Amino acid sequence: MGDASVTASSWRLVERGRVVLFKKGQYAGKLAAIAQIIDHRRVLVEGFSSDASKVVPRHAAPLSYVTLTGIVIPKVPLGVGHTALQKLWNNEKVEEKWANSKTAKTSAQLMRRRQLNDFERFKVMVLRKQARFETRKTLASSRGKKA
Repeated sequence: MGDASVTASSWRLVERGRVVLFKKGQYAGKLAAIAQIIDHRRVLVEGFSSDASKVVPRHAAPLSYVTLTGIVIPKVPLGVGHTALQKLWNNEKVEEKWANSKTAKTSAQLMRRRQLNDFERFKVMVLRKQARFETRKTLASSRGKKA
């Protein structure tokens, strides 16, 4: 018989303990953890935060409203309660992991860019042109050409 190797998929799975980010609805932009899977379209979620404005109460959320993140709280028991889930959330330091993730940093950068006024956008343009010039000058000198 031939050897068979089984590897886990690289897909993010809907599972208990998976941290999700709300992309629309009244909790848009907030984090929550999946406490239980209700059916193929809905999950029971609850989110905790030190900031009261970022707390997501326990409720059934459609999967179309959330994005699965790469953060998973391991060993979440079936039918986990509020207190136990909050303890697991804090032990895993979910907010800290999220703040250090590439997705969160990119999102914060986009939000900052959206809030720029006209003069600040102009300054960003000038700085990008200067950086591009320096990069091209370095590349040209490495090729042996004069800049």
